[in-house]
Formats: sequence, structure tokens, C-alpha cells
Amino acid sequence: MACKSKLLSQTLVSLLALLALFCKSDAGSLVIYWGQNGKEGTLTDLCATGRYNIVNIAFLSTFGNGKKPQINLAGHCDPTIKGCQRVSTDIRYCQRREIKVLLSIGGGDGAYTLSSAADARTVADYIWNNFLGGQSNSRPLGDAILDGVDFDIERGNTYYAALAKRLSELSKNSGRKYYLSAAPQCPFPDKYLNDALSTGLFDYVWVQFYNNPPCQYSSSNPNAFKNAWGQWNSIPVGKVFVGLPASRAAANSGFVTPQVLISQVLPLVKSSAKYGGVMLWDKYNDDQSGYSSQIKSSV
Repeated sequence: MACKSKLLSQTLVSLLALLALFCKSDAGSLVIYWGQNGKEGTLTDLCATGRYNIVNIAFLSTFGNGKKPQINLAGHCDPTIKGCQRVSTDIRYCQRREIKVLLSIGGGDGAYTLSSAADARTVADYIWNNFLGGQSNSRPLGDAILDGVDFDIERGNTYYAALAKRLSELSKNSGRKYYLSAAPQCPFPDKYLNDALSTGLFDYVWVQFYNNPPCQYSSSNPNAFKNAWGQWNSIPVGKVFVGLPASRAAANSGFVTPQVLISQVLPLVKSSAKYGGVMLWDKYNDDQSGYSSQIKSSV
């Protein structure tokens, strides 16, 4: 009788483990941008909340066309005096909690452009050596190794396919997975990133369904969002995310209340095999609204 009870207990444990695995694989991820407001707390503070799965450090905002690459973390630290190297401690803390930390390049106000495919490869080499698995004596965020690169490209020229290909090439024999993500605007296709996204090299795409009235969600015209979502799910990427402002103040348009997101938007997007989760701009605005806390269990 004891042996039978033990067997039943082991079977129950196995079934519960399988159930937990299934639930975990079915759940989406919550992505947040951090770095553009000194009042949002440290990266360690962010990861200690347990609300986020992926963090984009924003931004490497100057690069290309002969410019010296420069990271800008607003009020957090001064990279010109190596003041941002202490962020390495925070990055490692997040990674120990199984939170991916990516470097976001570009942004809405940066001084960046790529003048040629060769220029793109030069920038990729810099990113690899200063933020990923390469070697450099002047790593802006210290010696922590980031998990990948996010392309938030909102200006300049193209050649981002060449940048993605070079980063992928550099990481091939590293023995470690490095992720590529992108944050295109929702009008399809994105005029800056279409060629890059067509390479099939990107793991994640969080589409900015805000500041773009023709394709962002609206209760008066939900089909506009639905059609755009379908277009974005047609590209050769791993997972597609719904990108939203974390508060009304975070964008000019496109804010969706947590209640509408849960009741209207998520049921629609979760039917896609490529559904990845929700991206929020940004940590400071999320702190003001409590948005992520309200949606975390539903994503």
C-alpha cells in the first residue's frame, strides 16, 4: 500500500510539473524600456519588482557615419566620465532573476544614421565589443554582458539588415544565445526596418501601436488594429508583441486602459501563434500608472 501511495505521489508531481510547464510556455512576456528618466529608479529596482521579463536599456543614441557611439541614459549616469559602468551590477542582478537585458539602439531623438553596409558592420563590431561578448577596455556599461540588441530605429537611412547580419555572424560561435529585437512603428511595412526584419534573424518584434492613429487600437475602429496585427504576424520573426504607452502621458495617442487591453485586445492577439506579450513605454510612466501590475497576470 505504501509503495502504491508513493507511486501515486510521484505521478501527481510529474503531472503538476507538466502543467506548470504548459502554463509557462503559453504565457506572454512583459517588456519594458528603462533609461530615459532618472526618477524611475535603478535597473535593480526594476527587476526586483518581478513584473518584467525583458528590459531594454535605452538608448545607444549616437552612432554611424563616423560618429563616436554614445549611450544616453538621461538622468541615471554620465557615460563621458565612465559613470554608467556601475550599471553592470544591476544587469547581472536582473540576469540572475532570469530577466533578459538588451541594449536598445536609436530612439526618437538620437543622432544616428548608417551611411553604408560597411558602416553598419563597423557599428555592429562596436556594439559586440562594448556591450555583448567581445572585448574592449571602454565598455560604457561595464563588464556585464548584455543579452542582445533592440533596434528602435525612428530616423536616418537603412542598412540595418547589414547591422543585424553582422551581429548574428559575430554571435554564432560564442556559445551563448544573443537576441535581436525591434520596435517598428505599426504602419506596415516599417520604412526603416523592413529589410532587417525580412532577414529572419529577429527573435522579438514589439510593434509600436501608439502615435500612429491609422493602426493603433481604438474602440471605434478595432479593425484597424486587427488588420495591422495580422500584417505584422506575417513577417519571419519569432514572436510579435503589442507595444503600448504605459500611461496617457507617455504618448500623444494610442493609450489603451488596462481593462480594455485585457477584455478586448489580448483575446484578439492571443489567437496568433506568434503572440509574444506586451511591451510598455516606459518604466517611469509605468511607475505613475501602475499599468504593468494591473495586466501582468493576463499577459
